[in-house]
Amino acid sequence: MEELLAGPGHLRPRTVLQRIFGASPLSPEGLPWYRGALGEIAVGRLLQRLGPEWLVLHAVPVGTGASDIDHVLVGPAGVFTLNTKNHEGQPVWVAGRTLMVAGQKTRHLYNSAHEASRASKLLTTAAGFPVEVTGVVVVVGPKSLTIKARPEQAAVVTDAQLLRWLHRCPDVLDQQEVARISAAAARPGTWHRRPAHPGDPAALQHTFTRLHQLENQARRRRAAWLLGIPAVGFMMLANGAGMGAALFQALAGR
Repeated sequence: MEELLAGPGHLRPRTVLQRIFGASPLSPEGLPWYRGALGEIAVGRLLQRLGPEWLVLHAVPVGTGASDIDHVLVGPAGVFTLNTKNHEGQPVWVAGRTLMVAGQKTRHLYNSAHEASRASKLLTTAAGFPVEVTGVVVVVGPKSLTIKARPEQAAVVTDAQLLRWLHRCPDVLDQQEVARISAAAARPGTWHRRPAHPGDPAALQHTFTRLHQLENQARRRRAAWLLGIPAVGFMMLANGAGMGAALFQALAGR
């Protein structure tokens, strides 16, 4: 979410006419970040339902740059890094080292395994004993998830399956181990060499909520105008080519 709101070029100004006809407040570069943020928020809400025996961290900055881990979980069932992927309405197919979305290969499994390995090294150093971490790709809202063969590098579940899958994992850590790992995970210096002062979560959420409202409003307006294309054509004839060109430019303003 923070990357979306802070990233240069992710949002774009709109003229009054563009607002009226439903031009998106998001740039083409910002749209994938927006969808990703929606997926992270959806999974974050699900994780609120885990019991008090779990530590849940969101958007954990890691390394030296701007990379982060969507969610880190520490509980009796172990330590997990969750890599959320919003593929709403798309078919997802998994076998071995391959994860495809709508027939296209992705690096989701590799990236999730890399995150888990990185987290394991950092937590092992911070906690003072070996910490195993399981990478999980959480696919949000897919049309279908087909597991043709067990994924080799990370677990793969949908958002609807996530909590049930976590509850089915056997306990591997005792209370003392959970406490020690949780204490290490909660320290920003465990993850990032130069941890930044965290932003105000409430302010970020408020800004994103407003952006979400504007995007939904724009979608509704585009849909309404597309349904009214015959009326637009009549207006073009009645008001001249200049007005018609402006209308269609606004309608195509994504």
